[in-house]
Amino acid sequence: MRRTWFSSGEATGLTQPVHFPNWSEVPAGIWRWPDFSPREIASHGDGSILIVPAALDRLQWARSELGRPMVITSAYRDPVHNARVGGAPLSRHKAGDAFDISLRGHQRWALLAACEAAGFNGFGFYSTFLHVDCGPARRWGRWGK
Repeated sequence: MRRTWFSSGEATGLTQPVHFPNWSEVPAGIWRWPDFSPREIASHGDGSILIVPAALDRLQWARSELGRPMVITSAYRDPVHNARVGGAPLSRHKAGDAFDISLRGHQRWALLAACEAAGFNGFGFYSTFLHVDCGPARRWGRWGK
């Protein structure tokens, strides 16, 4: 079943990126992405979160289009955590508009198609996950079938 989902921010008033020192400080009234939680979008380092509404809207749209859960293995990364995991100095994860989505339980090409349709531009296939981001259009990684 295909569902569509999009929010312009009118329901919560949140349209611009906002940072919280810890995911637990995110007011429930501004969180409008029903299939994801602040905790899973927050940095695995210091627990801080950078909410980029346009990126999360795209992620939620892709999830709704697929009609099945997505496991986010990495989203926002604070600078120290990004360096600790070997992330690129200019990683889109630090900008809060990148997500690594587990391939487990997904057909890789269906997941890619949903994320492309949702408006993501950067795509990297790895053995266990698909990286998507809102940066410049580019592709890398293991694209074999």
